Amino acid sequence: MTSARRGWGWPLDPEALKDAAFVARRMGLVGKSKRRKRLPTLDELDRLMTHFGAVRSRRPSSLPMQRIVAFALYSTRRQEEIVRITWADLDWPHSRVLVRDMKNRGDKIGNDVWCELPPEALAIIAAVPRREARIFPYTTDAISAAFTRACAFLRIADLHFHDLRHCGVTRLFEMGRTVPLAASVSGHRSWQSLQRYTPIRQTGDRLVNWTWLTVATKP
Repeated sequence: MTSARRGWGWPLDPEALKDAAFVARRMGLVGKSKRRKRLPTLDELDRLMTHFGAVRSRRPSSLPMQRIVAFALYSTRRQEEIVRITWADLDWPHSRVLVRDMKNRGDKIGNDVWCELPPEALAIIAAVPRREARIFPYTTDAISAAFTRACAFLRIADLHFHDLRHCGVTRLFEMGRTVPLAASVSGHRSWQSLQRYTPIRQTGDRLVNWTWLTVATKP
């Protein structure tokens, strides 16, 4: 609407868009999206990992969802970021990865950010065979579909793949990470975006001695 007249000569009135937005807000039809607070429980993670292992045993060609889920938890990476990471993006000596086109408010393309990789995430990557340029050469659609199907099959309600990132960031604060140190892993440009986590009390590592890490790091 805002570019049509200048870009293509269409006689559209940009004020009409502003008027419609104003009325929609007044009527309560639109508003700010609510922040999700859903976190997977350890029991739900155990059921998911067991299910993905069974699927992989029956169909070895299926996605290695156990490894992908574990990496999402420990690295706090979004699924679209996970599938874009290449071996060339890794900086092994400094335990970090270059996350390309990281999602950011008002900016995405060309927003490449170096993010710290926790030891567990590095160990998972080290177990991945080098067969292609990308470490996880899959599509977001395939990962999302596999995760959604598993949740439906296991009757796990209202759990999204993106909730794994939320869980991973929450874990960092539970382990006593400060906002700057958590941001070095999550890649948040604005520390204000992490203020929602600051009330979290230090309680320790919720994934301490997590048996599925051993599975995810098996070559």
